[in-house]
Amino acid sequence: MAIDTRGETADKPSGGEKKKRTSPALFYRQVVNELRKVIWPTRKDLVTYTTVVLIFVLIMVAIVYGLDSALGWVVLRVFGGS
Repeated sequence: MAIDTRGETADKPSGGEKKKRTSPALFYRQVVNELRKVIWPTRKDLVTYTTVVLIFVLIMVAIVYGLDSALGWVVLRVFGGS
């Protein structure tokens, strides 16, 4: 079932004319139509993606912490600290 999602302003030139608003019903149909096109990940994929993201974030936190600690130590040595 094909739904024309272009609305009534699709054939009109983009001049100074005011565009018509999309009705809530058309908007809902467009959203449902787009969600049908989505390829949803399986549970295994979702667990894999989540694990990769968490590991990446932990690595980045460790790098930033390490750089912050090292630069803080250098600043204290250069400018003198207690």
